Amino acid sequence: MYKQEKGEMEKTIKEKLKQIEEERGFKILYACETGSRAWGFPSPDSDYDVRFIYVQDLDWHLTLKSRKDSFELPINDELDITGWEFKKALNLMWKSNAALLERIQSPIIYRADLEFLNEINRLSKDCFSPVAVMHHYLSMSKKCLEECAAGSEVKLKKYFYAIRTAICGAWIRERLDIPHIEMHKMFEIVPDDVNSRIVELIDLKAGKSEGYLHPREKMLDEYLEETISKNDEIAKSLPGGKGDMDALDEFYRGTLLGF
Repeated sequence: MYKQEKGEMEKTIKEKLKQIEEERGFKILYACETGSRAWGFPSPDSDYDVRFIYVQDLDWHLTLKSRKDSFELPINDELDITGWEFKKALNLMWKSNAALLERIQSPIIYRADLEFLNEINRLSKDCFSPVAVMHHYLSMSKKCLEECAAGSEVKLKKYFYAIRTAICGAWIRERLDIPHIEMHKMFEIVPDDVNSRIVELIDLKAGKSEGYLHPREKMLDEYLEETISKNDEIAKSLPGGKGDMDALDEFYRGTLLGF
């Protein structure tokens, strides 16, 4: 299958976002890349996973009718675009949704209202619930580790899913802070030998297809088992969030009225 070059794909994405906005009549406040490209370990054939937050006009909100508050546009095997309406996004923030907390940190931004982005990042710190986000990553890391342990070889992509989510959990455990979407920004809490090996595997993955099978490595398996076990031990004792619903309401009203 023909794959677009990075610069060509970014242009395609921005044009598609503009087209969606014009056709749907809403305003895109923020659009970014998620997945392995944002996490920092893409393969040459990694998909582009575009996620955005949009706001509908006042009339859309002033009704008792239930309205669809998300947007999905799977385009092809190379590009996937979905979005959340602003009110939905804020409700997810109140619940300390891990996917949202990742997206607003993305290093790859296709569209952004900077005032909006700065404010939603500021509010995210108050809404952050260590216990909720830990359980999100703990569930993922356990599942990925189980899948990785099924044979002598494992998809390198799946190995990285297990490594990333385990590190995110360790970051919460040690720092009581929101994990970074860019995995390398948390390497300071990873043992030096494991850190060095992960960096080598990132370079290896950069030249391999998504389907590449890699021999399981004892050092990584032991790191994953130990880290996930420690994350599990502390998970239930972590604090919850301390978000301010009034502050979220103020942000919601101000953004909506400024549409």
